[in-house]
Amino acid sequence: MGIGDLFKKAKNAAAENKDAVKDGIDKAGDFVDDKTGGKYAEHVDKGQDAARDFVDKLDDDE
Repeated sequence: MGIGDLFKKAKNAAAENKDAVKDGIDKAGDFVDDKTGGKYAEHVDKGQDAARDFVDKLDDDE
């Protein structure tokens, strides 16, 4: 099993569980904001948006 196979399995797992992955993204961002006192909230929000967009684009049929 190569790295490509592992990536494909991870991608498929994320595609099958989009809501749970997006919930995790939100929780991770909230954790960072809490630990930094919101100092980097703008950057965290941009990262969360990009991660959610990536998850939304995952194809369930692969």
